[in-house]
Amino acid sequence: QLHAVESGGGSVQPGGSLSLSCLVSGFTVLDYYAIGWFRQAPGKEREGVACISGNGRTAHYADSVSGRFTIAIDNDKNTVDLQMNSLQPEDTAVYYCAVDLMLGAAVQDMCNTPGDFTSWGQGTQVTVSS
Repeated sequence: QLHAVESGGGSVQPGGSLSLSCLVSGFTVLDYYAIGWFRQAPGKEREGVACISGNGRTAHYADSVSGRFTIAIDNDKNTVDLQMNSLQPEDTAVYYCAVDLMLGAAVQDMCNTPGDFTSWGQGTQVTVSS
C-alpha cells in the first residue's frame, strides 16, 4: 500500500525559502509512479504545484511557481523534495504530497487533475507573512 508522509513547512517572511520533503513508501519500482505536490488555500480548490515522474525525467510546474520552486527525487532517502524560493503571501496554503501509478498518463495531466492521485499525505502548513 502506497504511503506519502510530508515534513517541513512552517512560517517565513515574503522573499524567504522553505523546503518540503515527502517520504514515499509501499512501492516496488518508483519509475512507474508520479509524485506530486499540491496545495490548498482556505476557500480555494486544491491545485497542483509541481509533479515529477518516478524516474525523475519529467517534471511539471504550475505557472505560478515556475522558476521559484524545484521538485526533485532523492532515491537514497525515498523522498520527493520541494524547494520553495522567493515565497510570497499567495503561496500560503496547506501543502500535500500525493503518489500514484502513472499508467501511461502524462505528468502534466496528472498534476492538473488532483483526483488522479489516490494516496495522499496528511498535509503541512506553509505560511508566508510579514
